[in-house]
Amino acid sequence: MHALTPEQYQRLRRLAEAWTASHLRESKSLSHFNPRLAADALCFQCYRLPEHGEQLVGALVTPVSLWLVMLPAGDTQPMPVAGERCTLSLPSGRYPMEAVALGESLGCWRLVLLDDLADVATRQDASRLAQRLMERVMAPAQQSGETSPHGE
Repeated sequence: MHALTPEQYQRLRRLAEAWTASHLRESKSLSHFNPRLAADALCFQCYRLPEHGEQLVGALVTPVSLWLVMLPAGDTQPMPVAGERCTLSLPSGRYPMEAVALGESLGCWRLVLLDDLADVATRQDASRLAQRLMERVMAPAQQSGETSPHGE
């Protein structure tokens, strides 16, 4: 595993900003909106996929949910088209992903893993939650018949 480039960190910052610009206003009306949290792209690493090439895979924490996210690692790779579906194969299992648009020029693949973060007390707690999630999805599945964290 190699460190992300400054351009990739910039891409992740834009991802969080795009979520905020496109979803924050409507999210504030939800009963499980958590004003202590902000959109933050966390625990990303480069991952090469045969069908998608080099991708950034990590977690997007928002004031309402926690997503497993995949997006192209470089600016020259095409963004996914909203509504498309694919399967992300990670060491822990296979995850059904859906493409979503976040603004005019940014999109990503996502799987909503938690849709209510109202009980998360701080941004640091959200960061630890994202870290635990990524540790689980990047760890090999156990041989004892255990399914992936998404039940597959």
